[in-house]
Amino acid sequence: MLGQSKTAFQAEIDAACELIDFWRFNPHYAQSLYDEQPLSDRTMWNQLDYRPLEGFVYAVTPFNFTSIAGNLPTAPALMGNTVVWKPASSAMLSAYYIMRLLEEAGLPPGVINFVPGDAGMISDKLLSNRDLAGVHFTGSTAVFNSMWKTIGASMSRYKSYPRIVGETGGKDFIVAHASADPAALSVAIARGGFEYQGQKCSAASRVYIPESIWPEVRDRTVAIMKELRIGDVADFRNFMGAVIDKKAFTKIGEYLEHGRKNATVVAGGVARGEDGYFIEPTLIETTDPGYRLLCEEIFGPVVTVHVYPDSRWAETLKIVDETSPYALTGAVFSRDRQAIKQAALALRNSAGNFYINDKPTGAVVGQQPFGGARGSGTNDKAGSKLNLVRWISPRVVKETFSPPTDYRYPFMAEE
Repeated sequence: MLGQSKTAFQAEIDAACELIDFWRFNPHYAQSLYDEQPLSDRTMWNQLDYRPLEGFVYAVTPFNFTSIAGNLPTAPALMGNTVVWKPASSAMLSAYYIMRLLEEAGLPPGVINFVPGDAGMISDKLLSNRDLAGVHFTGSTAVFNSMWKTIGASMSRYKSYPRIVGETGGKDFIVAHASADPAALSVAIARGGFEYQGQKCSAASRVYIPESIWPEVRDRTVAIMKELRIGDVADFRNFMGAVIDKKAFTKIGEYLEHGRKNATVVAGGVARGEDGYFIEPTLIETTDPGYRLLCEEIFGPVVTVHVYPDSRWAETLKIVDETSPYALTGAVFSRDRQAIKQAALALRNSAGNFYINDKPTGAVVGQQPFGGARGSGTNDKAGSKLNLVRWISPRVVKETFSPPTDYRYPFMAEE
């Protein structure tokens, strides 16, 4: 709570509940994987030997989810790999306690190697190492792209092809049909966009609303925003805390300034840095579907709305699909089943986690395996068997019970 400015609720669902889920479900998925064996018969025994990768896995974890910090190094380790773990510098305390928990639970020395420090220096050393077997990453798209480029340029050095698994940025959407429930939509905008100060890869940050319901949705959302308390997370009445650091505070402030000059700030828009890096939840309206704040990841409590004519539902779905380079999470709100089906098909590649009449945040391990494609990562679905498969190198073993002793086949016999 104090190290990452999470409310009690956000901290509990992350650092306790989701981390526990990762550490319970991953062994379950691993066992399910081991149980998958090839066919055998009375003449032979066929086995799949799920070997760890040859070398080490480099785990790079973000500041915003303690559960991710716990999962990225432990998922490869569960499958038998040695891991070098570099935690985010802005979430070092919780990462340190995760490491202490693992040691207390009996993790042998050298399996997961906790290496805090300068990100560039550590990556330079590890990505050039002959024994790099994989990268398990959550963070910015730019950093992941840089790592991928470095690995690609270094292929002749490695013992094997490194597995590259990453969950990166998002510009997550909510698109509403004219039949959407304005009350539910407003709550989804407030919770999806402003919980944990919008510092979730899945946070709602661009919203598309038809003209017919926009006035009601706007008024309801603004009313909610006025009630949201911001301050010290130790005060349980607060809905939001501070953003993670000065760098984030400055970056988000620049986006707010851009919104004031080039769009309409409906509510919020104020950054208060006197007693901490506090930024008010902000709702911005624009008529330009290609506006910068609808396209770029902000990672703060800023939601930008594009209001569209009701008759342009199909065209708007195409805009949602093409506006952003990301494809992590998204949501559609509608009480018209045909509109939901239309959106689900049109936006099939726009989000790895797609929500119907719900905010695009809050994926639960074992229920909604998480990950996206396009500029949002490799979509290997943390908290599922799909992720664990990336950390093993299968070997097939065939044991024949009665091997042949004659090279000749029956068809070669004389008539």
